[in-house]
Amino acid sequence: MADTPATSSDCMEKFKSYVTTPKGLVLAAEIVLCLTVNICYAASVFHHICYVAVAGMIFGIIFFCVFMMELDKHIIWVWRDLFRTVIKAPWFMIESLYRLSLWPGDGPWVAGGIFGLIAGLVFAYDVYTICLQIKSARQDADRAALTGEITSLIFIVFLNTHYLSTCMFLFVLQNLKFKYSFL
Repeated sequence: MADTPATSSDCMEKFKSYVTTPKGLVLAAEIVLCLTVNICYAASVFHHICYVAVAGMIFGIIFFCVFMMELDKHIIWVWRDLFRTVIKAPWFMIESLYRLSLWPGDGPWVAGGIFGLIAGLVFAYDVYTICLQIKSARQDADRAALTGEITSLIFIVFLNTHYLSTCMFLFVLQNLKFKYSFL
């Protein structure tokens, strides 16, 4: 007999069970906070979006799906998740503080900055939990399981630095467009 494809109820059950785990809760909080930041910035008088929040939401959804479907059992995703959160935590803090110091008068703008700071703290907490997970994995498992993905780790570092430079370019371009109306 042929294998039957997964039904939507199976997927929904996996979603419900994964959201109740600590990692699922943190990823869901990251996704919701990124969406909230973008909604707040879009609702402000200046109608801007936060590219860091857009990318954080997209990567959060990807990682949420990978962990929910248990695809991380085949390939170790801990290092990828660590690089994702290590980059996002300071970027959210920097961008939110910059936006809060730039225009403190608009209500949705300030709310977006505050939600951005909260998102930065959630990403920092995720970094902390991932570091604890790596530390316990090093003590429990053999070192070959953790260091076996060095090639993919180099590739992910390359992608993240490319992503970081793209975000920085878009952030600078957005602020130039904001300050100078001719762009």
